[in-house]
Amino acid sequence: MSLGYGVGDFFSLDIGTDALRMVQLSGNAQRGWSLQRFAYVPVSRAILQDSSDTGRRRLGETIASAAEQAGIKTKNIALGLPSNKTFTAIIEVPTQDQKSMEKVVRYHEDQYIPMPIEEAKVDSVILGPSPNDPNTTEVLLSCTSIDYAEERMEGVENFGFNLVALEPDSLAMSRALTPPGLSDARLIIDYGENATDLSVVYGAPRLVRSLPGGLSGLVRTVANSLNVKESQARQFILKFGLAQDKLDGQVFKALDQTLESFASELSKSIRFFQNKYPNVKVGGVVLSGFAGVIPFMAEYIEAKTGISTIQGNPWQMVQVTPQQQQALSQVAAEFAVAIGLAERTNSR
Repeated sequence: MSLGYGVGDFFSLDIGTDALRMVQLSGNAQRGWSLQRFAYVPVSRAILQDSSDTGRRRLGETIASAAEQAGIKTKNIALGLPSNKTFTAIIEVPTQDQKSMEKVVRYHEDQYIPMPIEEAKVDSVILGPSPNDPNTTEVLLSCTSIDYAEERMEGVENFGFNLVALEPDSLAMSRALTPPGLSDARLIIDYGENATDLSVVYGAPRLVRSLPGGLSGLVRTVANSLNVKESQARQFILKFGLAQDKLDGQVFKALDQTLESFASELSKSIRFFQNKYPNVKVGGVVLSGFAGVIPFMAEYIEAKTGISTIQGNPWQMVQVTPQQQQALSQVAAEFAVAIGLAERTNSR
C-alpha cells in the first residue's frame, strides 16, 4: 500500500458497489486543485462481485473503456480499498528519531494487525506527537491481505495500467471531506450501499471504523414495513427521507429504530475519541454518500449526537467548470473516495 504521499502523474479509481468513479486532478493541496478528467460508469453488481477470470476481464475492460472515454492518458492508478478488505489503526510508540520509530513499528507490526504478518501487506505513516503525551508519537498503521492486493494489481495491470498506490477508502474520503483550517476535530461519515466508513479527523485520522449497514439495509426495512417493492422504497427514502410530514411519516417510523442504533454507534465513537483526547473537541459531523443526500438525515444525526451536522462537499477544494458541474450534478456526492485518492500530495 502507499499511505499519505503521492505518486506523480496518476488518476484515482474508486470501484464501488454499483459504479466506477475516476478522477484526475491538477494542482496541489497548497494552491488548490482543478478537475481535469473524470468518469462515472454504472456497473452491474454481477460484474463487480464476480471474482472469476471472466469477471475480472469484464471489469478490466470496463475500466479501460471508461478511462479512454474520459480522455485519461496516464496509465498510473491510485486505487481505493473497501474497508472490509483493510484494517486501520492508530498506534503509539516512544518518540525518537524517525528511522528508529519506523524500525520499531516494522518490528512490532504483527502485534497490531489481525492476520499473519507473512500474509499481510502493511504500510504506516508517522502522524506526529500524541496530543496527550509528548513522549509518544502516533503512527497510522494499515494493512490488507497480500492475495487481495495482488488480485487488484493483476486486475488493472492486465489491461496496460500501472497500479502505483492502494489506500483504504476511509482514509481517502477523510482527505476529501475534512473542512480546511480546523482547530478542532470532525467526525467524517461516508454512508454507502452496504457499509459505512467513519473517521474522526484531528489534523489526521485519529479513529477509523467501518460499520455494517448502509442504504440497501434501509431500503429493505422500508420495503418490508410499507409492503412495497424495494425500488419504490429506495425512491421514498431518497425523495422524502426522514420528513415526518410526508407519507404520514411512515418512512421515518420504519427507519427510526435502525437509525437510532446507527446514531448510538456514532456517539460511541465520539466518546471513545474524547476519552483518548480529552482536550480536543469534536466540533462537527460531516455527512457524505447517501447520508449526504437523504433529506433530514443531517438534522436527525445532530439531534441524536448533540453536535452540529452538515452535508459534506468532497469538491470543496476542487475547481470545476460549469460544464463539469452540470455533468456531475446527479452523482457529485458519490465522489468522496475518488477525490480523496486524487488529492494525495507528492511528498511524504
